[in-house]
Amino acid sequence: MPDSNSDSNSLPGLGRRAAVAALLRDRGNRLVVTGLGSPTYDVHALGDRDDNYYLWGAMGGAALVGLGLAQAQPDRRVLVVTGDGEQLMALGGLATIAVAGPRNLDIVVLDNQHYGETGMQASHTGRGIDLAAVAAACGFAATGTARTLQEVEALAATLREAAEGPRLFAIKIAADNPPRSLPSRDGVQIKNRFRTHLGFAAS
Repeated sequence: MPDSNSDSNSLPGLGRRAAVAALLRDRGNRLVVTGLGSPTYDVHALGDRDDNYYLWGAMGGAALVGLGLAQAQPDRRVLVVTGDGEQLMALGGLATIAVAGPRNLDIVVLDNQHYGETGMQASHTGRGIDLAAVAAACGFAATGTARTLQEVEALAATLREAAEGPRLFAIKIAADNPPRSLPSRDGVQIKNRFRTHLGFAAS
């Protein structure tokens, strides 16, 4: 189980692609929503899937898109994979998710302590802001931080278990910039294939 009381200022060193591969190795039929930028590239690098919903915009919206999806699909588990910069823009969304209390929503924040899409400026998580602690204070059912591949593997096992409410975990990763793996940038096509996967007509 990831540590829920670790110092958020420790230097991360875990490769982001290795972390995401371990996280999603046995994802089953979970629906995956990705925050814009590097989390999208990381998930796509593992293989494009119809049950991936990539966000190309809406900075700060990934967790709330996940909430809506979890509410609309209560029999499916929803996993949001996003970054620290993206989640920092939507701290209020964590309070909304906690109050809504979906038991089928998990949020994983890939935290490199930088704003990777705008020039690698230091983010607030590198200056003491602990997103897992914020989520815990909001009332999430489980929170924590993983720093090693073994802890990510343990986290993946935890996420396969039933939950009493929404969960949020941060994974501390290196501030690296692996080659981009780009899915389609056609938002309508992404939406329609996702709807089709869920059994709805394209619109």
